[in-house]
Amino acid sequence: MLTSCVAAGSPLKPTKPISATENSFNNSAIILGNARFDQYLPLLKNKRVGLVGNQSSLVGKTHLVDTLLAQNVQVTTLFSPEHGFRGTADAGATIKDGKDAKTGLPIISLYGANKKPTPEQLSNVDVLLFDIQDVGVRFYTYISTLHYVMEACAENHIPLIVLDKPNPNAHYVDGPILEPKWKSFIGMDPVPIVYGMTMGEYAKMINGEKWLKKGVQCELTVIPCENYTHNTPYHLPVHPSPNLRSSSAIYLYPSLCLFEGTSVSVGRGTETPFEIYGHPKFPKTGFSFTPKPNFGAAKPLWNGQLCNGFWPGKDSVAARNVHFTLKYLIQARDLLAKVHEPFITSENMFDKLAGTSSLREKLMAGASEAEIRKDWQEGLEKFKTIRNKYLIYK
Repeated sequence: MLTSCVAAGSPLKPTKPISATENSFNNSAIILGNARFDQYLPLLKNKRVGLVGNQSSLVGKTHLVDTLLAQNVQVTTLFSPEHGFRGTADAGATIKDGKDAKTGLPIISLYGANKKPTPEQLSNVDVLLFDIQDVGVRFYTYISTLHYVMEACAENHIPLIVLDKPNPNAHYVDGPILEPKWKSFIGMDPVPIVYGMTMGEYAKMINGEKWLKKGVQCELTVIPCENYTHNTPYHLPVHPSPNLRSSSAIYLYPSLCLFEGTSVSVGRGTETPFEIYGHPKFPKTGFSFTPKPNFGAAKPLWNGQLCNGFWPGKDSVAARNVHFTLKYLIQARDLLAKVHEPFITSENMFDKLAGTSSLREKLMAGASEAEIRKDWQEGLEKFKTIRNKYLIYK
């Protein structure tokens, strides 16, 4: 199967110190949906509860499942997305069913062959909680997990409660809209690469637009965050996945992940994945790195080879202001063309990430960013109109 582009370090603590600038992004006034117990604990009373979660499912510093059990909630089943329930698996690795070592509760994998809960897997569940950190990018597979979970809940008449979290990329909307031809687990719904919505808002949109199979809709409750707007800078307290280890990586992820269909490394196998990019045949730039196997990348591209490159994520504030851009792709295209080196090495992967083939075709025809952007402006404006119907936050 395709290697997911969910950026995969230790999932619970940074591999390098968080800068003072990044710490300033933390907004202690924000109250996450999972901390608003008065809003959702009454909905769980006398119910058998399932939880779709991972290492980001924290109330303060305590995992939500432990918090719920301490509140005498009858948690019966845990569901894990890519990277596992405690976030310890590599990107694209097969996640197996098992038991949570701390609680003994059964864990059902929603990554691999089984992406959608089956009726049997939901047979011991009366209500399902969804509590996963998103980064607001279409090819980040947790929104695909949300889509399938909603569909299963609708088909099995199980209420779904989404415990909302801030989206660090919610301050803008950009990129081509996914075309039906390119639908996959790294892009399931007709949205742009950056959609500017939280998980709760996105769930409302899936339901309202009837994007689930056969137009079914699930019984949905969203527990929103308090003291949050789309423009509120938010530094995630926990790595959302093993290769997104900093604010810079999260901000650059929409732009740099398109390199996953090319011969250019995005720093997998280094301490700064998705903050950097490079290639052995790039000219010397004053910055270089050598990918080596690590937790986030068992077999990194250009393993053991010196890559000359660039570090656009060195300043996290500057990275937040970049937004989605094609300038890195265009630069790499031109540098490799000069030395007659292949650039796009998997057209299929590139097009699935982009959600369209036109971006690749125009990119390789030598088009400028402005020329390429014209292709998606009409679709983007239509999406913004749809999006506005489901927004919870300003």
